[in-house]
Amino acid sequence: MQFVRTFKPIHLEFLLKIQEVGQLQVAAHLLNMTQPAASRMLKDIEERCGTTLFKRTPKGMEPTPSGEVFIKHARIVLAGLDSLEKEIVALATGMAGEVRVGSVTGPAIGVLIPAMEILRERAPNISVTIDVAPSVDLVRGLDEGKFDFVMARVPPTHDSRDLHVHPARNEQVRLLVNEVHPLLSHSNVTLEELSHYPWIMQERGSPIREAVETSFYAAGLPPPERVVNSSSLLIALALLKGTDMIAPLSEEVTGLMTSEGLGAKLRVINVAVPMTVSPYFIIRDRSRELTPAATLFYEQLLAEI
Repeated sequence: MQFVRTFKPIHLEFLLKIQEVGQLQVAAHLLNMTQPAASRMLKDIEERCGTTLFKRTPKGMEPTPSGEVFIKHARIVLAGLDSLEKEIVALATGMAGEVRVGSVTGPAIGVLIPAMEILRERAPNISVTIDVAPSVDLVRGLDEGKFDFVMARVPPTHDSRDLHVHPARNEQVRLLVNEVHPLLSHSNVTLEELSHYPWIMQERGSPIREAVETSFYAAGLPPPERVVNSSSLLIALALLKGTDMIAPLSEEVTGLMTSEGLGAKLRVINVAVPMTVSPYFIIRDRSRELTPAATLFYEQLLAEI
């Protein structure tokens, strides 16, 4: 039964049109064919199949049992071809495909997610994967091809000449505490007041911790001494509950943690001295071209910042 492999989409469309209108002449006209050409095409198809596909009745041309089977499968084949065309076009234009992005925590919440929401409205068939990690891990993952691009800081171990680095934003540090923390009743809290309380901070060398310690050093004060070291946001939230600990986090994260929708009983201290983290960037590997889908997301991200 290899004859089925010789048929072209026009043959299938032709038979579906005959079944739809019931008249060979009308089907030929709708497909911009002459009636003799249509008659020859139908005869050729039936000869290949070895059976009659349509019978002529007073009501017009009606499919035979073999014709019904042929038409059923013709619909499936043409629908599959239509789907194939749409998927190929979507992939070529970036309206479908997979995008893998890495980010440090603050930009993931404040920039990536809003950009992704807009992107999914424009191109709902794009699959997006977002990993959150320290900058060193993100840039290493970029080197290994795990990400299309990342939002991070360039580690001193990497040569920025191998990377395409686009400026993004600075991060502002906010101090998150339990809703009954004593310092919430104070305005313009000083660093000296903050030093009397225990802290939960990321490991030494992390950008947010460096911003906190730099603020203390600039004021001529030693940095906080009672510190629990952890980069886990869940650990920080657990320790804040029912204690007087202070957790320095990015403005985007504290905004999320204090939003009413989460029902969190957390607040931000009004600090007199601003704490600013070194800027992060949108980083790509110069040696690799972005896919159409990744390009679409990248451009949406640039618009967001």
